[in-house]
Amino acid sequence: MQLTVWTYEGPPHVGAMRIATAMTDVHYVLHAPQGDTYADLLFTMIERRGERPPVTYTTFQARDLGGDTADLFQRAAHDAYERFKPAAMLVGASCTGELIQDDPAGLARALGLPIPVIPLELPSYQRKENWGAAETFYRLVRGLAGPHMPAPGTARPARKPGEPARCNILGPTALGFRHRDDVRAVTDLLSRLGVVVNVTAPWQASAADIARLGDADFNVVLYPEIAGQAAQWLKRAFGQPTVATVPIGVGATRDFVTEVARLAGVDPAPVLADAASRLPWYSRSVDSTYLTGKRVFVFGDATHAIAAARIASEELGFKVVGLGTYSHEQARDVREAAARLGLEALITDDYLEVEAACAELQPELVLGTQMERHIAKRLGIPCAVISAPVHVQDFPARYSPQMGFEGANVIFDSWVHPLMMGLEEHLLGMFRDDFEFNDGAGSSHLGHGTKHAAGRPAPVTDAVERAPVVAAMEAPVLVAERPIVLSWAPDAELELKKIPFFVRGKARRNTEKFAGERGISPITVETLYDAKAHFGR
Repeated sequence: MQLTVWTYEGPPHVGAMRIATAMTDVHYVLHAPQGDTYADLLFTMIERRGERPPVTYTTFQARDLGGDTADLFQRAAHDAYERFKPAAMLVGASCTGELIQDDPAGLARALGLPIPVIPLELPSYQRKENWGAAETFYRLVRGLAGPHMPAPGTARPARKPGEPARCNILGPTALGFRHRDDVRAVTDLLSRLGVVVNVTAPWQASAADIARLGDADFNVVLYPEIAGQAAQWLKRAFGQPTVATVPIGVGATRDFVTEVARLAGVDPAPVLADAASRLPWYSRSVDSTYLTGKRVFVFGDATHAIAAARIASEELGFKVVGLGTYSHEQARDVREAAARLGLEALITDDYLEVEAACAELQPELVLGTQMERHIAKRLGIPCAVISAPVHVQDFPARYSPQMGFEGANVIFDSWVHPLMMGLEEHLLGMFRDDFEFNDGAGSSHLGHGTKHAAGRPAPVTDAVERAPVVAAMEAPVLVAERPIVLSWAPDAELELKKIPFFVRGKARRNTEKFAGERGISPITVETLYDAKAHFGR
C-alpha cells in the first residue's frame, strides 16, 4: 500500500458500490467502520444522484472490536433485507473491515435469506476500484445467469427468419465517465442497424435482467475494464461472441457499425452513409490545419487513453508524444497502442511520475483525467478531460457522449476549443495596437471612409515600461565566429508570454536566431517584433 495525496482509483469496494448503485434492485451490505461511509459522497456530490447508494454499512466502532462483530454484520444484513427487500444481495468487507477477518460470505449464508446472496472477496491491499467493479459484475453474472446456462456442447438455436438480432450492452456503471450518455449513443446506433438491445448492464439493470443475459445473440462491451471478464465467461457459457471495437472516434465508430452488422447479419451501408459527425470536416478545415502536428500527451484508463491516442494521431493530425494508463490490468493493450506510435507506454498510478513525464515532454495539449487537468494547469498547458477519475463537471446536465458519431463531435469540441481560444486571445493581444483593430476604428468591411464612432476611446497604447534589465541567461550563440550570451529583457519576456503556448516556443527560437545573427543582447520588445516582421516576410 502507498500513501498519497491523490489517487487514480479508490479501493475495490468502491468498484463494487458502482455496480450495485447502477442497478435497480441489488443491495450491498458492507462490513465497514463508520468512517468508510465517505464513499456515499462520491455518488451524491460528484455524480449528483438524487438518492443514496443502495449500501448498508455495519459501521462498527472501536468499542465493538472487543465484542462480536460477526453478530453485528448478521443483524445489519437481516435488517437491510427486511427494509429494502432487494432481489439480490452483495456482501463483502471494506479495506478496514477486512482487517478484523470476519467472514461476510459465511455469515450471510447462515442467515438463509430467500434471495441470491453474492459474496465478494476483494483484496483491498492488492487491487483497486476498476478491478473491484469488474470482479463484482463477473460474480453477479455468474451467480444470476449461471443457473440458466445450457449444458456443455449445446448449440445455440438459430434465429427465426425475420427476427431481429439481439445484443447486450455491458460495462456502464454509476460514477463512470459519460457512461449514461454513451449508453444512449450506442443504443441509437444499434437501433438504426435494426438490432434490439436485450439487456444493458449493470446500468439500470435488475437482477432478473442479469439472469436473462444469455438470451442475446452477442455482447457489446463498452468498457473492457469493467465488463471484459464477464463477457469472456458469457462467451464460454452461452456461446455469445463479443464486439471488440469500442466506438470512440469516427473511425472506431465506423468499425463498430461494420462489426455489429456482420454479427447481426444486416447491411451497415445505410448507417455508414448517414454518419452525422462533423469531426472529419472540421479536422480538414482551414481553421484546424494549423493545429496539425501539435504535440499531445495522453493518460487515463486504458479504454479512453487508447481511443484518444488513435483519434489524436489518425483523425486530428496531432503528434502523440506520450501515452500511458493507471490501469495495470490493461497495461498490455496500452503498450501495444504505444508501440504502434513508436512510444514506450507509461504504466503507473503515481501522479508524480505522470507530472514529471508531462514536464519533460512539454506537450502543447494534455488529454487526461482530472488529475492531469491539475498538472497541466500548474505547467500552463491546456488540457481536456477524457477519462475517470471524474469530478462534478464530468456529469453535465446536457447530452454529452464520447461514443458514436455524436461523441466524435463532442470530442472535437472539447479538445480543439482550448487550442482555438488560445489563438483568439493571442490575436487580440498581437493586434491591440494596430490602427485598424481598436475600439476607435470603424468596421473595415464598410470601407476606409467609415467614420469612427463618437465617444469611443483612443487606441490602446502599450503600458509596459521598457526595462533594459537582463532577465535570463541563455546558451552562448556563435555570431560570425564571435560568441555572445543572449538574454531577454523583462518586458520582452512579458510580451513573449502573450503569444499562445503552441507557437511560443517557435517564436522564442526565431527571435533568438534573429538576435544571435545580429549580435543583439538583451532581446527587447523591439527585437521581438523586428524578428516577427523578418520571418513574416
